[in-house]
Amino acid sequence: MRGFSGSYAPEDVTFLLKPAEVALTDVAQKEALIQSGARHYSEMLSEERLPDARYFELYRAALARNGGRLRADVETLADAIAARPATARSCTLISLARAGTPIGVLLRRALVRRGIDTAHYSISIIRGRGIDRVALAHIAAARGTADAVFVDGWTGKGAITGELHASLGDGATGFAPFLAVIADPAGCASLAATAQDYLIPSGILGGIVSGLVSRSVLSDALVGAGEFHACRILAEHADADQSRAFVDAVEAARLPDGAAHPGWSAAQAPADNAACTALVEGVMAEFAVTNLNRIKPGIAEATRAVLRRVPQAVFVADRTDPEVAHLLHLAAQVDVSVLERELGNYRAVTLIAKAGD
Repeated sequence: MRGFSGSYAPEDVTFLLKPAEVALTDVAQKEALIQSGARHYSEMLSEERLPDARYFELYRAALARNGGRLRADVETLADAIAARPATARSCTLISLARAGTPIGVLLRRALVRRGIDTAHYSISIIRGRGIDRVALAHIAAARGTADAVFVDGWTGKGAITGELHASLGDGATGFAPFLAVIADPAGCASLAATAQDYLIPSGILGGIVSGLVSRSVLSDALVGAGEFHACRILAEHADADQSRAFVDAVEAARLPDGAAHPGWSAAQAPADNAACTALVEGVMAEFAVTNLNRIKPGIAEATRAVLRRVPQAVFVADRTDPEVAHLLHLAAQVDVSVLERELGNYRAVTLIAKAGD
């Protein structure tokens, strides 16, 4: 199988996914099937609609506000990767589609500027199903395994980090589960630029900022032996695509003045992870939630849950915070309560409704 670059420049990324015709499932029906255990979330896609004009305004405001910060964070990650002996001369970036893809594009460019031989692939990893081993074998054949760095945008509560370790922990693939992210409020990444949850603009748009590629899909009907995990190409949204424009805007953004925002350290990460666990367990106890997957901490995860799932409530640390203005807009559209509460490292959390309620 061969990869493709989506709507990005070919040198920026190679998606190791299988474009397929994927039937779309109504959001409410999808939620019921997921929570009943009848279908795994990875087997279904719902329609990905374009944001309204107000939401686009809020995205552009976030890009203007945080583009420079994101640019600085990418440079911080690039410096840290360049300082590692394993990746000082060559680096194979493996972004986790889709959230990791635009970050991987930015990081590839930053590493190339440092004279590092860098390739960037974007592959599927699915909670409960693991990483795409066919894609990993393709990368290993082309680049080896020694200089690989997995890339994502952020950590929510660490589910994908856990999946990465579970998939690679036996050593069979030859890849180490080394994960680099921009923001690690869950304290579970191998490397990050900050522990603070902030609005990474690409995190709130979906496919139109990720190469016009859907979330990955894995079912026997779509993926056969020796094939990459599947995806749907969002060709109908080509006129609204922001993928290249987002990358260009971040690279052109002015770096922040003054003191840097709170950074990240491996020493602090365990305490952040414990705080994340306490936050999630507290929400579960208060709202009698038995399914951990109904809790989505972090601005981007909270946003995606409102866009793609059926939310019960949205929690924010501060209603007046411009970082959550888009969430308040979305919540109002679907008539979901927004409640203020202490959230530790996080600015927002969404609670997904129990199916049938």
